[in-house]
Amino acid sequence: MYTVPDQTGRRILITGANSGTGREAARRLSAAGAHVTMAVRTPAKGDAARGDILAEFPMAQLEVRQVDLADLDSVRAFAAGLLFEDEPIDVLINNAGVMAPPERMTTADGFELQFGSNFLGPFALTNLLLPLLLRGDRPRVTTMSSFAAHVGRIRFKDLQWTSSYNAWAAYSQSKLADMLLGMRLSELAVQRRWNLVSTIAHPGFTRTNLQTTGPNLGRDKPRRGRPGSDSFLIPSQDVEHGTDPLLFAASSPVVSQGGYYGPGEKFGLVGRTTRVTLPRSSRGVDLASSLWSVAEDLTGVTLPTDALIS
Repeated sequence: MYTVPDQTGRRILITGANSGTGREAARRLSAAGAHVTMAVRTPAKGDAARGDILAEFPMAQLEVRQVDLADLDSVRAFAAGLLFEDEPIDVLINNAGVMAPPERMTTADGFELQFGSNFLGPFALTNLLLPLLLRGDRPRVTTMSSFAAHVGRIRFKDLQWTSSYNAWAAYSQSKLADMLLGMRLSELAVQRRWNLVSTIAHPGFTRTNLQTTGPNLGRDKPRRGRPGSDSFLIPSQDVEHGTDPLLFAASSPVVSQGGYYGPGEKFGLVGRTTRVTLPRSSRGVDLASSLWSVAEDLTGVTLPTDALIS
């Protein structure tokens, strides 16, 4: 299991930090000395997770703040609060997400739920917090993608899946979009000579509540079991090991600008963290920059003036 290096004095913000990989990241980063902001949609769940971590590590520095990535007004309000406090952020971990709701659902702004929550919300948050990040110590943005991105494609003609909704294809698109977010941010950091590193991670097949929560949205009777976990005997791993790529991408001193990290064994589903080759699905000419421009139009959020100075 990856050992997080000393994080004393670093301020780290993690979305979706009340469960799964986000909670485990908050646990291990705070145990390593970081001041962790647990950005969650439901504060009560965040408080419960914080309490559990403090019971194990009483000296951990953790605060819970509410943000709903499926509501751009909530994202703006959350970012405004941090900007008002004017404390630099050293690491932003875009971790929160939703997976494969059975029926097409929408965000508060009318976007398809997965595209809005998994990509547009984190896109807006990242841009809004750039002024604080660029003032951080060796700042880094780490974005959680998924192995599903390897088979995803960006449907520019119908990003919101208004026709022929397919839960898993929509999920794959949203996680490919996350990958492209990390790639484009890396390109911008190099072009503008920012002291910021953008990395991307994927957890392989990690057993978390993500596999059950999304597919049960809108159902009167929850389905049992996890997709892909039955008779096919697909390799999977626990959340402690599944969080390793995210933690490595967010804290290792040897990551590369734009690096993509995931498990290195059994088809990339489990095992020790390694740098992964970006998939063919992400390599279209101007694909990342084109999606970034579309996201600016959809969210109304662009690079802040502070971030335009190279």
